[in-house]
Amino acid sequence: MRKRFVTVLLACSLAGGLFAQQPWFKDKDLTLTGAYYYPEHWDESQWERDFKQMHDLGFEFTHFAEFAWAQLEPEEGKYDFAWLDKAVALAAKYDLKVIMCTSTATPPVWLSRKYPEILIKNENGTVLDHGARQHASFASPVYRELAYKMIEKLAQHYGNDSRIIGWQLDNEPAVQFDYNPKAELAFRDFLREKYHHDIQALNDAWGTAFWSEVYSSFDEITLPKTAQMFMNHHQILDYRRFAASQTNDFLNEQCLLIKKQAKNQWVTTNYIPNYEEGHIGGSPALDFQSYTRYMVYGDNEGIGRRGYRVGNPLRIAFANDFFRPIQGTYGVMELQPGQVNWGSINPQPLPGAVRLWMWSVFAGGGDFICTYRYRQPLYGTEQYHYGIVGTDGTTVTPGGREYEQFMKEIRQLRGQVAAREVKPADYLARRTAILFNHENSWSIERQKQNRTWNTLGHIEKYYRTLKSFGAPVDFINESKEFSSYPVIIAPAYQLADKALVDRWTDYVKKGGNLVLTCRTAQKDRHGRLPEAPFGSMINELTGNEMEFYDLLLPEEPGKLRMDGKEYTWNTWGEILKPGKDSQVWATYTQEFYEGKPAVTTRKLGKGTVTYVGVDSTDGLLEKDILKKLYAQLNIPVMDLPYGVTLEYRNGMGIVLNYTDKPYKFVLPSGTKVLIGEPVIPTAGVLVFSIAD
Repeated sequence: MRKRFVTVLLACSLAGGLFAQQPWFKDKDLTLTGAYYYPEHWDESQWERDFKQMHDLGFEFTHFAEFAWAQLEPEEGKYDFAWLDKAVALAAKYDLKVIMCTSTATPPVWLSRKYPEILIKNENGTVLDHGARQHASFASPVYRELAYKMIEKLAQHYGNDSRIIGWQLDNEPAVQFDYNPKAELAFRDFLREKYHHDIQALNDAWGTAFWSEVYSSFDEITLPKTAQMFMNHHQILDYRRFAASQTNDFLNEQCLLIKKQAKNQWVTTNYIPNYEEGHIGGSPALDFQSYTRYMVYGDNEGIGRRGYRVGNPLRIAFANDFFRPIQGTYGVMELQPGQVNWGSINPQPLPGAVRLWMWSVFAGGGDFICTYRYRQPLYGTEQYHYGIVGTDGTTVTPGGREYEQFMKEIRQLRGQVAAREVKPADYLARRTAILFNHENSWSIERQKQNRTWNTLGHIEKYYRTLKSFGAPVDFINESKEFSSYPVIIAPAYQLADKALVDRWTDYVKKGGNLVLTCRTAQKDRHGRLPEAPFGSMINELTGNEMEFYDLLLPEEPGKLRMDGKEYTWNTWGEILKPGKDSQVWATYTQEFYEGKPAVTTRKLGKGTVTYVGVDSTDGLLEKDILKKLYAQLNIPVMDLPYGVTLEYRNGMGIVLNYTDKPYKFVLPSGTKVLIGEPVIPTAGVLVFSIAD
């Protein structure tokens, strides 16, 4: 059996489908676990006690200086690392490695007062101020200069320190929609470079002939007022590109400064998984990407009456599958150990849920998990945010005990580790990519055409189905090689060009199976419609022509039929005219186009292209389309209920139960249970070994 795994892995590797082994984390460790600690928040006499208990619970690293710029540089140009040196030494005494942070999310008050031009200005004119965090503009040259000076000193001090394993840049860096005067000047410079100092090229791209918007100079351009109705959406598209580039450039420059000094230390940052902001993965100097994930904060996206205590079943899985493919490595820098303080409602997690989340991170291939935070704070904005220990500094919380249990289980498994990519052949056979570009969401958002349209929700209908198949999924961008994936889905891929369509066509002709969905390739990269019929950019690929599209009221959804089964829709439906070699899979059953095709498929070369011209109400159509396609392709799939997921890594299968009832998993022949039982309770985990 093991030879079969190796053969499959070799084939995938030769096809470019697997990432090279990175140097930072080792298979033998499976995953590493750590906890945030803020020495500056606690009496120095307590530090050693805390690090000893952290070690005794099983933690392997800690995390310093995330918000400590005021302590690191109490006056401009005056640095103090003595307190941090002591904390690093005490952590090392108890075998705790350290992740060092750059503190740029919290500029000290002297900086905000002496240089008020660094403060972010919102579109409504409000200027942010000292007293919170992330109030400094990435577009401010003064802020960048002072931040870089501090980071350089920090890196010189710790870059060759073997006790420091890596660096986190900033904190949860987001895209700033900043209206600071320096941001406006930087936007103009961005446009000059993008359009090669040719104002007519910009006018063409933005369609400024419409409504007398023509510019004669880049100096006439201001930041777009997004709140203004009908503001030029081509301009907003470029503004969003600019805003993302500011965040990416700031992080990249920090990373390069650290790498001038750092020896054998990795550099990452901890993104919030706001996938549509467009900056995640955009700083190439980073060694890998990390994310933060909070699961229980009153959103009630879970399953059943107590689902709000367990969380959305795919929230961690989606993040894993989005972050891992960027560079092949990822970690979770913040994972809650209990209640948070900032949600609309902040309930206790269901017993077992914290451990379930940790196993969920591990299942997707995570190399480390860090909890926020070790001690519950006694003052400040996050007083009600649980820690591994409570307000007395020593009593372990219920979530802390679940971290302890998880770490014991990982240590138990370290003695029987296989290589990371030892996975069953049938699991790898259903490996699927979802092609994602945040700019499609940006473009659609300004012209949704139907208030009920949700781009990410549309994508999630396909993703949810793939996870029910037990499929390994990668979210990829256009820089990735397509050929290593048996199936690629490109949902609502509105912005396209000939080069991309040619790549899709080549992928299909060489044996790939492509699924395109409604709204795809309707516009060029500037967001303009081509001087041609709707959707004609992909007609030769899909074999279809689009007659027109329709949008329905959510109160009066339409219907369509496939294989005798009826489905509903309202957000977007394209009425297709299929080619002679196309098979019609689904047709509309109502409206004045009753009987017209909504879904088609065709063979092209050695592969297939399936076009889904409609967005269903509940995702059931999308699920049945993928079932039908995978069956025709002889790709074996599972039928897991929503809330149950299966992943493989290191020669182990991991089954996770987010549902509100026990789930009985049928173990593959020859496997052995390592953790848990085949009947998996709510918030339970089953780990089993792959058969030899």
